[in-house]
Amino acid sequence: MKSEGIDGAERFLSPGKGRGLRATKHFKVGDLVFTCPAYAYVLTVNERGGHCEFCFTRREGLSKCGRCKQAYYCNVECQKGDWPMHKLECSAMCSYGENWSPSETVRLVARIILKQKLQTERTPSERVLALREFESHLDKLDNEKNEMNQSDIAALHHFYSRHLDFPDNAALTELFAQVNCNGFTIEDEELSHLGSAVFPDVALMNHSCSPNVIVTYKGTVAEVRAVQEINPGDEIFNSYIDLLYPTEDRNERLRDSYFFTCDCTECTTKSKDKAKLEIRRKLSTPPEPEEIRDMVRYAKNVIEEFRRAKHYKTPSELLEICELSLEKMGSIFAETNVYMLHMMYQAMGVCLYMQDWDGAMKYGEKIIHPYSVHYPRYSLNVASMYLKLGRLYLGLEKKTAGVKALKKAIAIMEIAHGKDHHYVAEVKKEMEEQK
Repeated sequence: MKSEGIDGAERFLSPGKGRGLRATKHFKVGDLVFTCPAYAYVLTVNERGGHCEFCFTRREGLSKCGRCKQAYYCNVECQKGDWPMHKLECSAMCSYGENWSPSETVRLVARIILKQKLQTERTPSERVLALREFESHLDKLDNEKNEMNQSDIAALHHFYSRHLDFPDNAALTELFAQVNCNGFTIEDEELSHLGSAVFPDVALMNHSCSPNVIVTYKGTVAEVRAVQEINPGDEIFNSYIDLLYPTEDRNERLRDSYFFTCDCTECTTKSKDKAKLEIRRKLSTPPEPEEIRDMVRYAKNVIEEFRRAKHYKTPSELLEICELSLEKMGSIFAETNVYMLHMMYQAMGVCLYMQDWDGAMKYGEKIIHPYSVHYPRYSLNVASMYLKLGRLYLGLEKKTAGVKALKKAIAIMEIAHGKDHHYVAEVKKEMEEQK
């Protein structure tokens, strides 16, 4: 197809940021700015059997592929639709059996290579930015990232060499770097990971810590909606990262993953940093700046320790890490401090996994109000927390509190996902069933 552009938006050179996307018409809060089908995507292995491999619909009674018995589909149409991509994995999975274990990134890159062979013309995902134009930032990769890239290339060769012709090593190195820098995670309404994808047109948008649009998903299509008024000539900004954290942390993440420092209003004024790093009141002696710095350092270390521990510790051991760290940080930090909130959120996740509903509710109740303060107004993180809490309340026979929380989730979701999204319909149905 020819590059037809996006109605209401255009590619332009953004001062100091390189290329970007700007509005050519007015968008009000909640308006759909544009949609973008995935150029290539993969359903995460953990969701197989619960979601259709082709359209990502969540439903009971999916039919599995008769050959590999690993992929599940809504019906014959979905299976046929996915076959051009699935046949690549189907053959590989049949060959390797239980030893088939490429990472999600490797699976996605394999599909991109196949797609590039099948479709040489520009796709409906590339109206304003072609995938081959993706930034790779190869010159900025450190040794660790270069090693990870080479490890992924080795895995690609190992699992797919019998079923796919590869470009040379230099081209593969660039492609993996492009995907790492421009890939997206598809999540459901509670922000659970469903899969990975590339959406070239969405990748054109630059980052701001005070974004004027939000990206949500309807199956494997990205939908971009306005969360602030956007006027003709305004640049359209998305957020690349979790916005809970203070300015220094956000920019550390942006430099590490995307190789730039943000200069948005939120980063230059640091207006939310004081609240995000709140110190406990009524301490007999206020902590010294050095003590605060040490505790922030401890918090960052324990967050990293917990991330690694998830892979090998039991749920009760993970909960103990959370509780001990909260006790230690709580000697200086207020409960609204983002490092406290981070560990409470992890503790809530462990409680949900262990089916300790009361424990999960206790943490959720401490998290929800500070989340509403620290995050932007229409935040998926806030909506998903209201959803989790609402569903917990209903499960614990707290009907009034449950309906109230779900209503607050819907108020955000109708802006972020759109009023006609099936997630919104599902939550409204849950509320109706309480009458």
